[in-house]
Amino acid sequence: MKVNQIMSKEVISIKPKDNIKDALMTLFKYKISGLPVIDENQRLVGMFTEKDILREILPSYIERVGRFVYEENPKSIRKRLETLTGLPVSLIMRKEVVTVSEDTTLCEVGQLMLLQKARRIPVLDNQKKVVGIVAREDVIKAYAKEAGWIVSD
Repeated sequence: MKVNQIMSKEVISIKPKDNIKDALMTLFKYKISGLPVIDENQRLVGMFTEKDILREILPSYIERVGRFVYEENPKSIRKRLETLTGLPVSLIMRKEVVTVSEDTTLCEVGQLMLLQKARRIPVLDNQKKVVGIVAREDVIKAYAKEAGWIVSD
């Protein structure tokens, strides 16, 4: 099975100049954890995720230490989040993005997701334009269907 058989073709995306607050509200609205950032030519320029927001509002040493070693300060976190409000997504988005083509196999995309710790991967056509997105759920559902399970969409 190929990615083009399981990908979502209606991609919710944002532009590099969209502000961070609006982008975050889009994540909340659609109950998703990340969005492709697409330019005016439908080309992928980055990914904006919840993880990007966490990196910005929590102290940088937390990721290296692996646990919270300080007392939480809600005022400090609120101030960091407010600072991000009007800034463009391009300032904090991940620019290095794992992508696949429409003819990538289910096995290949699943392996990429595991190796790259990716929850979703944009699908690009021959002109490097975004034509879809494939999520972990899509891959797992496809495997379940191949196994004969009755899975609702």
